[in-house]
Amino acid sequence: MTEPATSGPDTAFDIARLGRHGDGVDASGAVFAPLTLPGERIAGVPDPAGRIEAARILTSSAARVTPPCPHFGDCGGCALLHASDDFVAGWKRERIVTALAARGLETEVAATITSPMAARRRATLSARRTRSGAMVGFHARREARIVEIPDCRVLDPAIPAGFEALRTVATLGGSRKGEMKMTVSVTEGGLDLDVSGGKPLDGPLRLRLAAAAGETGLARLSWEGETVSAPRIPALVFGQAKVVPPPGAFLQATREGEAALLAAARDAVGDSGRIADLFAGLGTFALPLAERAEVVAYEGEAGMVGSLLAGWRGTGGRLKRVEAETRDLFRKALIAGELKGFEAVVIDPPRAGAAAQSEALAGSAVPRIAAISCNPETFARDARTLVDGGYRLDWVRPVDQFRGSAHVELAAAFVRP
Repeated sequence: MTEPATSGPDTAFDIARLGRHGDGVDASGAVFAPLTLPGERIAGVPDPAGRIEAARILTSSAARVTPPCPHFGDCGGCALLHASDDFVAGWKRERIVTALAARGLETEVAATITSPMAARRRATLSARRTRSGAMVGFHARREARIVEIPDCRVLDPAIPAGFEALRTVATLGGSRKGEMKMTVSVTEGGLDLDVSGGKPLDGPLRLRLAAAAGETGLARLSWEGETVSAPRIPALVFGQAKVVPPPGAFLQATREGEAALLAAARDAVGDSGRIADLFAGLGTFALPLAERAEVVAYEGEAGMVGSLLAGWRGTGGRLKRVEAETRDLFRKALIAGELKGFEAVVIDPPRAGAAAQSEALAGSAVPRIAAISCNPETFARDARTLVDGGYRLDWVRPVDQFRGSAHVELAAAFVRP
């Protein structure tokens, strides 16, 4: 793929590597060009920040492919669909290796486990009311403009199939002056939609939205986290449990990615009989692990704790005991004394990592830790803390749930010898 030339005299640059966000970077580290690949020679005019937004490709990389999505290039949802799957998998693995090396760590890093195309079951879309209705999609690259994506190749097909329903909701509840955010998830009952940034939810709007939810086939429609209508049960399945999440709750992006992370967590905890699940969310790991072990889950959002416990109770005794506590682990990490008696810990923090909780774990006697992360850099920082506390980092498994993006996740196993 060749981008149109920029105006003015072009300068040639050689792309040496990809930056953290997937942009090509020249050897000097001062010039950035999106949609380029290492080994390519490009031409363009850098802006004052060193960015070439529309580079001409003079020499293409062997890893360059025809993007499988017709919206790629204009839509800002993806950054790497112009690169082969093998290249992206290798680059994401290398990001983890590099982050570990920067902290003086080395271990076995497996090949990346990549989710298939058309598998992403949760997304936050942008929506805006227009004169003739509404538009729904992702932002354009580095622009506020919304790009409609009816033929998106990354999202689970159920989401594009529901765009008409989302446009109906945006037309009813949106303002032409403001942008709405629509968090949509694919559930057992259909699409679960939570909207923010719309009009205030008064009585007449609530009635119109509830009617639209039923007519368009949504499983549930929520407004700023408040359920407006739930014609169907928006259940999620974790092992033997069915969980109804609070509106807009976090969910692993693909079923395949979730399965890979769960398999890694199971391998890391082994036959442990009592497990603490930190940053437990809806029970993604706690509930399947309860098939073999007693689990105590800690999560900062009370609504998710309630959903987790309701899911466990709904299994009718098929799982071992699960307890759950609402606790902000950033403000109040579990200390070594509280961790006593656990044979393993699963920890899955947000992108910021878990510096305080990792320090507490480093001072504990927990034999095994299964660590899940969506940020190689903060993972490496926390891994360094654990290793300095006496743990051994046994292995890391990269997982790619976000096809076409620079985002990478991982699972890792720590053992206290």
